[in-house]
Amino acid sequence: MENFIVSARKYRPATFALVVGQKSITSTLKNAIKNKHLAQAYLFCGPRGVGKTTCARIFAKTINCLNLGDDIEPCNECESCNFFNSSRSFNIHELDAASNNSVEDIRNLIDQVRIPPQMGKYSIYIIDEVHMLSSQAFNAFLKTLEEPPAHAIFILATTEKHKIIPTILSRCQIFDFNRIGIDDITHHLEFVAKSEKIEANLDALNIIAQKADGAMRDALSYFDQIVSFSGNQVTYEKVIENLNVLDYEYYFKLTESLLVNNYSNALIIFDEVLNKGFDGHHFITGLAKHFRDILISKNQETIKLLEVGDGIKEKYLKQSQNVSLQFLFESLNIANSCDLVYKTAQDKRLQVEMALLNISKNAFKPVQNIQNTVEKPVSEQIVPSQPIEIKKSEIAEINTEIKQKSGSISIKEALKGESKSTEEPAKIEEPKISLNKNQENQNSEYTQEELSKAWNDYADSIKIDKPRLHAMLKSGEPLKKASDKICFIVKNSLQQEAIEKIKAELMSNIAQKLQTPKIELEIEIVELEQKMQLYTDNDKYRYLSEKNESLNKLKQQFNLDF
Repeated sequence: MENFIVSARKYRPATFALVVGQKSITSTLKNAIKNKHLAQAYLFCGPRGVGKTTCARIFAKTINCLNLGDDIEPCNECESCNFFNSSRSFNIHELDAASNNSVEDIRNLIDQVRIPPQMGKYSIYIIDEVHMLSSQAFNAFLKTLEEPPAHAIFILATTEKHKIIPTILSRCQIFDFNRIGIDDITHHLEFVAKSEKIEANLDALNIIAQKADGAMRDALSYFDQIVSFSGNQVTYEKVIENLNVLDYEYYFKLTESLLVNNYSNALIIFDEVLNKGFDGHHFITGLAKHFRDILISKNQETIKLLEVGDGIKEKYLKQSQNVSLQFLFESLNIANSCDLVYKTAQDKRLQVEMALLNISKNAFKPVQNIQNTVEKPVSEQIVPSQPIEIKKSEIAEINTEIKQKSGSISIKEALKGESKSTEEPAKIEEPKISLNKNQENQNSEYTQEELSKAWNDYADSIKIDKPRLHAMLKSGEPLKKASDKICFIVKNSLQQEAIEKIKAELMSNIAQKLQTPKIELEIEIVELEQKMQLYTDNDKYRYLSEKNESLNKLKQQFNLDF
């Protein structure tokens, strides 16, 4: 029986050209080899499965290639390349820092660095998961890393760059590897499928790429898993069944039900999703992403942000034509709110069902065509296309009601024209003036307790932003002198100046709470007598001797000291 080799190993890139999704990094490394600008240490950092160790091996292999071509790629024919391909190269040394993280391990590495290469020009030391080294091991490694022998080059790889001490980072050229894009992973999986003579649907490969979350190694592992499950036919249905991915069809059917306010069917679809073993939180976040994908499908400029297969993209384009922007905006807001409170909710299923009911109710609101409003000029948005018609009976009823309440002019007279525009403002303002007079008469009296409460409420409102002013306001109590005048006592002129700066805001706030038209604040300074502060023994003795002269006699008679 032939030994099976997983795709992540079988299709591991052997040249820079085969590395997927890291073109800027591979180009930089090739130019460094071409121009002979090789640093003594490199740091490759980034998420798992994006090609850090792979690029380190290709870089080490290319440096020692004896027949390097113009394309700066290893020839795979010379003795050095053959030794590397068969894992027999003595010039390339790999160390797993996760299991060799002590000072003794680093000392053995330092002793090994002194030995020159047996073949080729450089000895390359690849240290994987370098962040696992202990602090003592890092310190032991510093001197060698900064001034290694001319033949030694270090390549450090890590997924957690923040755990590496700054003194190590300053001695390395740092390369940040990005997550691999969904399209790049999909195309590479398509290449692997053709190489293995496996029929694979592009939509199925796209789902695998999304599930991998930017890691090529994870994508190839998922691919092997699907092939073991389905054989040589990789279909969309088998992928979502094996990888436990929620089918897009649920969201398309759910959106159609919500658009026609068929909330009962929406709840049945949600129940079916739960019965398949999916979590409600996973469902609501997927629904929010579905609405987001519909939103970006409505515009030709944003449709490139849609990271799905061609078949699913057509469905999004078709459904986006039947959905309004207002529905999408409000539905996204409802789904996001449900996502935020889901973990703290007691009844999590009810929380999602309430979100679905709110979205369904939102679909039946009067739709404001947001897209047309944005595209129209401002003048067309403000001025109506047709005059507003008001029935005579409605004018008569409104006119009678307004006259009874305020005695102002009628709507009929206001609509006649602009001929009486000079007289109308005075008539319209009459009710407002009368209301202010009533308010003044009604709220001119207030109690000392109400004043103190309004004062303390304002002081508490500025406690965080202005703690010193808060302490000043709370140190005393305002005194009511008259209905429109209060007094506040401070200790010195500095406190007076500080309160004067917020006087207008303070009085406006208190007048509003007491519902009185105007209050004046008088600030009086009453300097308190400062008590003598007795700190030293001499101060205490002097103070007591002034009160009792016999104390001096006692001290002199017995020759006392402190």
